[in-house]
Amino acid sequence: MRRVTGAILNATGIVAGGLIGLARTTPLSAQAQAFFKTGLGVFTIFYGLRLTWLNINGSFLPVLRQVGIALLAMVLGRLLGRLLHLQHTSNALGHYAKRLIEQTGPDDPQRFSNGLSACAILFCASPLGLLGAIQDGLSGYFYPLAVKAAMDGLAMVSFARLFGVGAMLAALPVFLLQASVTLAGTLYLEPFLRMHGLLASVNAVGGLVVCAVGLVIFEIKKVELADYLPALAVAPVLTWFWK
Repeated sequence: MRRVTGAILNATGIVAGGLIGLARTTPLSAQAQAFFKTGLGVFTIFYGLRLTWLNINGSFLPVLRQVGIALLAMVLGRLLGRLLHLQHTSNALGHYAKRLIEQTGPDDPQRFSNGLSACAILFCASPLGLLGAIQDGLSGYFYPLAVKAAMDGLAMVSFARLFGVGAMLAALPVFLLQASVTLAGTLYLEPFLRMHGLLASVNAVGGLVVCAVGLVIFEIKKVELADYLPALAVAPVLTWFWK
């Protein structure tokens, strides 16, 4: 059975970032934060494009058809995501976590529980986390979750200073959620998609969504990432009818 590599990396990144935050007496400098942000943006776009490239192949016409399906899936997936209010739900969870962060002080008796709740919500509700867990389950492509591990680790440097050990325990629900999604994909979804020749289309669209995460990191364009997640389900349907 394929290991849940991405989930392990993400949980490890959270714990490592928390330990660094507890050990440091000063926050990361603006220069260091800018350096890490640039690196994460580059790696995110690279691994997104690589995933799409690996799953688009053949002669000119088949490649053109695959690209057309991927782009159409992105458009229809976003429409479906907006109908389901996925980004709205993600934003609401983010605002709730933000309120917990803002109302928690160093001497707050609920500092531990607020830290666990806020960090668990932020890290679990991330569209990149769900997308990465799906890709890890379908193809063992854990690199999106490796990028998320670095992003969450950097965030934990600050969260650990504010919330203490409670924030680090968010690694547990993150691992359980991502590992469950990955294993479900490995055991049930991947065999079905592979049997019907639909796996490549899902992976190609997944790579495009990962690239969109890079645009958000670089602040090039505001992208409603959660709304694009249904594109992963739309892509195999389009491929099925466009054979």
